[in-house]
Amino acid sequence: MNSFLVVFVLIVGLVPFGCFGIRSFPEINDGFGFSEAPEYRNGVDCQGTGTASSCDPALVHVAMTLDSEYLRGSIAAVHSVLRHASCPETIFFHFIAAEFDPASPRVLTRIVRSVFPSLNFKVYIFREDSVVNLISSSIREALENPLNYARNYLGDIIDPCVNRVIYLDSDVVLVDDILKLWKTRIRDSRVIGAPEYCHANFTKYFTDSFWADPGLSRVFRSNSPCYFNTGVMVIDLRQWRAGNYRAKIEKWMEIQRKRRIYELGSLPPFLLVFAGNLEPIDHRWNQHGLGGDNVKGSCRSLHPGPVSLLHWSGKGKPWARLDDKKPCPLDYLWQPYDLYKPRRQGKVKLNHHHLALSGSTNTLGYSTFFI
Repeated sequence: MNSFLVVFVLIVGLVPFGCFGIRSFPEINDGFGFSEAPEYRNGVDCQGTGTASSCDPALVHVAMTLDSEYLRGSIAAVHSVLRHASCPETIFFHFIAAEFDPASPRVLTRIVRSVFPSLNFKVYIFREDSVVNLISSSIREALENPLNYARNYLGDIIDPCVNRVIYLDSDVVLVDDILKLWKTRIRDSRVIGAPEYCHANFTKYFTDSFWADPGLSRVFRSNSPCYFNTGVMVIDLRQWRAGNYRAKIEKWMEIQRKRRIYELGSLPPFLLVFAGNLEPIDHRWNQHGLGGDNVKGSCRSLHPGPVSLLHWSGKGKPWARLDDKKPCPLDYLWQPYDLYKPRRQGKVKLNHHHLALSGSTNTLGYSTFFI
């Protein structure tokens, strides 16, 4: 069986059957190099919300970052969510864009609107000075991007009427109905739900000096910590805000600046605060690591078991490897959701000068948004 047939079989096997929204297929929109997505509408069993307000309690809320470097991944992720949603019109996206992105937040907003004309969404401005002085060097330069830390501030950024949100990284695609993930029950006083991996070597996420200091390492003594990936989380924002978890995360980032207790960017502070006190979610909702490790970005295979979400965490990204004509086999599972269709031949690369051709950066704060 050749590799293309194997990938086709994988795609067919991953896509679940059931109630899907209704879609129509538009013409290509060449304004920014992206095709306009099909028009996804609710299926017959959906109840209309009657409003596009983010405060509608009937909506499914999804938060993602939005930037020019990963824009192609973000667009594919949104496309995958809509394509497999039984009720796509009940999904509301909260996009967080950096204040000083090469393409302004206003331009990024226009691109999203041109690709998804009927999408319910807001774009919030994230002021990088909120976190830049807390960021320390990481094993990979890309992990030092201030926007990676926007998830620390979701309780402050997103409208206070929103009490629950699914956070997704830009390098994921869903092959299942996001409503199933939304229905995750977060019990007791827990704040976050995510797949956790208790077989992973938890000690490697922190330095020897961290484990040698009983004053620091005792944070894990009262529970049984397990690794989890922060690229897919269901977050109870009421609990987050009430417990001031932003401050708890920032406390560990301040310690890191002084003591060097970890090497891996924005993940370890979440482990320090939430590991061992997490609502476990089925592993099918984060088949992570498909981007390879953080140094080589080598190819990886799927974890055993069913798949609802594919996640290219790690150095390698599917769009870059496909453009370089050096894809990993699983990168072909990302390709059907890619809406970037430039006219010219050769390597695909977003032109940041083109993206920045209109609009100026707004500096009103990270709760500002454009429609």
